[in-house]
Amino acid sequence: MKHFFFAMLFLSSTAIFAQSATPVAKFTSEKFDFGKIKQNTPKVATFVFTNMTTAPLIIDQAAPSCGCTVSDYTKTPIAPGKTGVVKATFDAASIGRIDKTITVKFAGVDDATFLKLAGEVVSAK
Repeated sequence: MKHFFFAMLFLSSTAIFAQSATPVAKFTSEKFDFGKIKQNTPKVATFVFTNMTTAPLIIDQAAPSCGCTVSDYTKTPIAPGKTGVVKATFDAASIGRIDKTITVKFAGVDDATFLKLAGEVVSAK
């Protein structure tokens, strides 16, 4: 019985490790740098990814870290080997450094992907 328990523990931990070690989506880039942008001039960052699995991939959510960013993403299932997008529209209302995150969760996957926005909002004058 002891051997059975340890065998099951080993197999389940191996399966969990294998799942988290294999990405379900490969993004062309996980960081977008706006550079310097003028205040009150909204900008859009587009993140493209490829489904690396053998089944359709669905985005459950793409949640921005603040109210200054609105996200949109591919709503339909993405076939294996095909691409989808996550778009982030940054409002640029406040002057200063940009350091924002969009947390992307795929259906059936425990690990999240963190997309980063960077740059600086400068006075429009």
